[in-house]
Amino acid sequence: MRVNTAFMKKSTTSNMLRRLIAVTLVPMSIVVAVLIGVLCWYSIQYRTILQNVTSASAFSQNFKNDVDLKMFYYVSDSAYSEGKPVDEVERARELADTLLLHTTQKKSIEAIESVRDLCVTLELRMDEIDNAGSYDEGMTQLENNIYILTELIQSYMYDYLYYESAHLSQLQNEITEQLQYVILGIFGLFVVLIVTIAVYTSHLTEQINSPLTKLTNRVKDIQRGDFEQHIPVEATAVEIQTLSDGFEEMVGQLNSLIQENKKAERRKRHAELELLQAQINPHFLYNTLDTIIWLIEADKKQDSIEMVSALSDFFRFCLSRGKDVITLEEEQKHVLSYLSIQKTRYQDRMDYDVSIPESLYGYSIPKLTLQPLVENSIYHGIKLQREKGVIKVSAVDLGDIIELTVKDNGAGMSEERLAELRNALENGEKIGFGLRTVHQRMQLLYGDEYGLKISSSEGVGTTITAVIPKVESSEKGIINV
Repeated sequence: MRVNTAFMKKSTTSNMLRRLIAVTLVPMSIVVAVLIGVLCWYSIQYRTILQNVTSASAFSQNFKNDVDLKMFYYVSDSAYSEGKPVDEVERARELADTLLLHTTQKKSIEAIESVRDLCVTLELRMDEIDNAGSYDEGMTQLENNIYILTELIQSYMYDYLYYESAHLSQLQNEITEQLQYVILGIFGLFVVLIVTIAVYTSHLTEQINSPLTKLTNRVKDIQRGDFEQHIPVEATAVEIQTLSDGFEEMVGQLNSLIQENKKAERRKRHAELELLQAQINPHFLYNTLDTIIWLIEADKKQDSIEMVSALSDFFRFCLSRGKDVITLEEEQKHVLSYLSIQKTRYQDRMDYDVSIPESLYGYSIPKLTLQPLVENSIYHGIKLQREKGVIKVSAVDLGDIIELTVKDNGAGMSEERLAELRNALENGEKIGFGLRTVHQRMQLLYGDEYGLKISSSEGVGTTITAVIPKVESSEKGIINV
């Protein structure tokens, strides 16, 4: 019996585990990447500004004094003159160009652009000094142009350093503040991630454990004897679903085989019952007919009539309209017919007493249960002794079960023989065909807890007890073959 589970989304266990790893690693990787990205961004900014400050600091604090002095020597045509300080001004302009490339703050850009522009102007004014007509004119240009320009260059460079240092300090504060937010954000994301992983893991565990638990309980049910095919366990994992489907299919096939085996056993027991009847009837019939002939020859007309009537009843009950299960009342009449015939044959050598309460008459019993037990008492107990034998047949109501007892005071049997007979009953060995057939038929119909129990003492007698369930003849519990 297969249930259509096509609507369910199936997945292999390996895929489910891979999803669990992805749920764990992907968010963590994103969080780590964000953290690294933020740190790298602030690190680049910080490093750039620090590099700008360092580069600006390389600008000589004596720039004005050096340029002014060299220009004074140049204008005054001093012996100490090394020419115009073109290299110093050029280096200052190049430094300004370099810093301008990496500067982002507006005030810093304005300051460093001023340095660059003033350096260009200073170079022009230095060249104009060469056109001065006299010493006094050159000194005038030196004082009104060169000294003022170098003062402005150095002043703007200091302004640049101030703005960048302030920006660096501000950036440090921003980094500290942003890092706090980042840490709090990461902590929040980490909490969400942990909760998400916990929920997903719990869900995944439930998807695996729940069907496995159901499958385990199903195995326990089968161990307790439940071989009915059930609806397979519904599982998300393909492996578990396949296992459950195959398991139920196997159980269904096993149940079919068991039912077929039971049917075969019933057919076998039915054939054995027919064989038992075939074995009993001819010999019993021959002996009974011989007895009837003897009675007729002895002119015991009434006894012969009673024996023929008992024989007729006996075979009528043997047929039982083809039924294998009859009432206790019918079984009692059957065994009474048999005992009546045997009493006529053995006369004073045996006596009998059949005591079955009328309250039990309506309950079911397999046909030919008591007669083989009584026959065993006669041929293996009463017949083997010289004293008069007594056979007692009784029934006791024990609630859910009925105990039927056939007891004789015959020869009995030794402990070894009793153990051998008990083992034969349990193992199905071919000893005592009639007893074995009765025992196996009872267990086949009712279960292993029912059947025959034998007790015996040598020289004292034998007691055979048949235990059957208390089932009314109208109930459906008995299966006829």
